Amino acid sequence: MEYSTIYLILAGVFGLFMAWGIGANDVANAMATSVGSKALRIKQAIVIAAIFEFSGAYLAGAQVTKTIRKGIVDADAFTAQPELLVWGMLAALLAAGTWLLIASRKGWPVSTTHSIVGAVVGFAAVGISIDAVHWAKVGKIVASWVVSPILAGTIAFAVFTSIQKLVLNTTEPFKNAIKYGPYYLFMVGFILALVTVKKGLKHIGISFSAEQAFLLATAIGVGVAVVGSVLIRRVKVDPKADKSFHFANVEKIFAILMVFTASAMAFAHGSNDVANAVGPMAAVISVAQSGEVLQKASLPSWVLLVGGIGIVIGLATLGYKVIATVGKNITELTPTRGFSAEIAAATTVVLASFTGIPVSTTHTLVGAILGVGIARGIAAIDMRVVGNIFMSWIVTLPAGALLAILFFYIFRMVFGA
Repeated sequence: MEYSTIYLILAGVFGLFMAWGIGANDVANAMATSVGSKALRIKQAIVIAAIFEFSGAYLAGAQVTKTIRKGIVDADAFTAQPELLVWGMLAALLAAGTWLLIASRKGWPVSTTHSIVGAVVGFAAVGISIDAVHWAKVGKIVASWVVSPILAGTIAFAVFTSIQKLVLNTTEPFKNAIKYGPYYLFMVGFILALVTVKKGLKHIGISFSAEQAFLLATAIGVGVAVVGSVLIRRVKVDPKADKSFHFANVEKIFAILMVFTASAMAFAHGSNDVANAVGPMAAVISVAQSGEVLQKASLPSWVLLVGGIGIVIGLATLGYKVIATVGKNITELTPTRGFSAEIAAATTVVLASFTGIPVSTTHTLVGAILGVGIARGIAAIDMRVVGNIFMSWIVTLPAGALLAILFFYIFRMVFGA
């Protein structure tokens, strides 16, 4: 292929740009509940995100990458002209990255999954043909954007209601928080471990049977619960604090639990959303190196590495704007509420990564926060902020598609001569 080296360089640069956008926008969503509920300071959130986003991307990101790379467009449509796929995927990366830069500067929590799927569908449908798009697969992805916030909202509602019944609305809330906290942590450890063991470790050559995976996940869940239990028991009761806010000491315990759920959310996000940057990048690299559209191509490890690094830089540089929108403006968050939202969102995203469906972390988390808000009563939600968020979601798909079409024709003009 004539420009293969240039394509490889552009894939690396645009992939990093897109990953940066994911960090600035989507990771900020993932960390917003922890920062908004004051369980973590922004610097602590960035350190946790750096470790767990990177781990999730590297250990469990390959499954969703396949869908973004090969599931949305029909590879056969590009057999005669592989360059079209290269230009299209480069255009998709640049388009989605550009839109995320605009949205992050405005503080809008948009969906990076929307951005990239809209961009890929846009270039394929207009630049190639309507038939080049796997519409059934796109339909499934779109359906998941509706299902995931409803599922996360339902789980968050159930978790927060259980906290109200078992802890908050009892005669001894502090004592019950110490008693039930480890059970909630077991749930966090078990779900995360299960997806990593069953799906994530495959691409580094380690595999387990269903029984082994279940036993190992149970052991890790118990381990997380034990560590959490030790930390919880160190919390000192401050009688003065409870006078100004009845649940001040209970919230201290849930602030500790939120360190675990923030880690879980970061891992879940990394496992699902790194694919938005890495999928198109991997497609370009595969074509540029082989000169043809391969049905089966291995995913180079350094590609997931670029995705992981880009995400962390994005969060550190521009993430604070979206954190303010999601963490403070939708509904007032305390550690118990933030914990319920995060555990629900992380569970939903991890289940999606397990099945290889690219869901929107943004939708999932906002759905979970709304679920907590509804559990407190609808008046607790700022519907104006929610309305603005929904509008930014609707605009994202066409914005990604239009920018991708524009960039596709520019690449075609530059390289197609």
